[in-house]
Amino acid sequence: MDSKFFWIIRQHLRKIWVRVISFALLAVLTLALTPVLSPLIPSHLGASLGSVSVDQILTILASSMLAVTTFSLSIAVSAFAAAAANATPRATAILQQDPTTQNVLSTFLGAFLFSLIGLIGLRTDFYDQQGQVFLFMATLVVVSLVVIALLRWIGHISNFGRMHDILSRVERAATISFRHQLENPYLRARPLSGSVPDDAYPIAPTRTGYVQHIDIKALNECARNQQIDIYIDALPGTFVHAAARLVRIRGANVSAKQQQFLRDAFTIETKRSFDQDPRFALIVLSEIASRALSPAVNDPGTAISVIGHLVRVLSTWKEPQEPPVDFPSVHVPAVLPSDMIIDAFRPIARDGAAFIEVQVRLQKALASLGSIAPEIFGRPVAELSAYAIDRAADAGMCREELKSLETLRVPSRAGNNAGQNDDTWETL
Repeated sequence: MDSKFFWIIRQHLRKIWVRVISFALLAVLTLALTPVLSPLIPSHLGASLGSVSVDQILTILASSMLAVTTFSLSIAVSAFAAAAANATPRATAILQQDPTTQNVLSTFLGAFLFSLIGLIGLRTDFYDQQGQVFLFMATLVVVSLVVIALLRWIGHISNFGRMHDILSRVERAATISFRHQLENPYLRARPLSGSVPDDAYPIAPTRTGYVQHIDIKALNECARNQQIDIYIDALPGTFVHAAARLVRIRGANVSAKQQQFLRDAFTIETKRSFDQDPRFALIVLSEIASRALSPAVNDPGTAISVIGHLVRVLSTWKEPQEPPVDFPSVHVPAVLPSDMIIDAFRPIARDGAAFIEVQVRLQKALASLGSIAPEIFGRPVAELSAYAIDRAADAGMCREELKSLETLRVPSRAGNNAGQNDDTWETL
């Protein structure tokens, strides 16, 4: 589990300015090392090459790279805006962290800075003839990197920001978050069995927002030092405020400074994150389906595609036999399967109540999950299956369609006969 410090570092490394600065510093370092490494270049090469060719190449590179960077940035911003308008604004965070886009923009901007600084050095006679040869060779390397970046960018923008691309990215983020949840179901702390003892007293946060990350290691160290037990109330993704509970403490009383240390173990921001919050990715996928089912869009096909993505993500969930416990002084509640099913499918059942094709695919998806993991999803999918049929009835679905849905209803023991009655609607 990452500490808060390393988690914050990892979040910053995903931002585009980190790559831009890295490429720019690499360009500056290359130009700064040119006078040092130029003695390695044979002197006759400098006499035959001259500075005119290097100057012209750098001039072309500087003028073109600024235009290419601006144009590429406008394409990326347009893709972000299209994703927010067509899918959901919560999906733009994943697009903004796209490594290909960041690397391409960083390469273009780094090449621009390289050529600009190189021109300054040439015009001020900073390089001798051998240094100009080394600068020429470095320029050829930069041009090669720019050509490779352009080819990658041309192939990348053909799908970047499209609906299929957004769904695939959100599914990938959800799958990674779920794998992390499966490997560390209780954040490697002690599972909370039963209720929290009555003598445990709460500690409230001083900020309002969503819990993005919990430094379990810091909490465990504090608990061992103070000989207390810590019971977490706010898992990642929980909205907290001054009247909410972050943790509850059982044992010795802790000072105000120690309470603030416990609060600092929680990263609270204004929006949710995908890292320790698998439910958030499900909500984002469900939002995309809800927008597709709105009267303004009226795209049930996208909603059906989202259901498939949700099934692929949730089907990876298996109950661990013996979850690892590395932080025994911290007690963490479980993430309930019923919450996952509700987050994923209830908005689709509500907004797609009048679409028979969506309701049929939803019933099949619930039956599939009930068959894959009946002990985990059996009861939640049965309850949501009944809810979806009730919603369809309230939406005015005709009798024949309701009868077809009833044949697909997930029974209470979903593993027994889930997946039956598929022949009639297999093409939907």
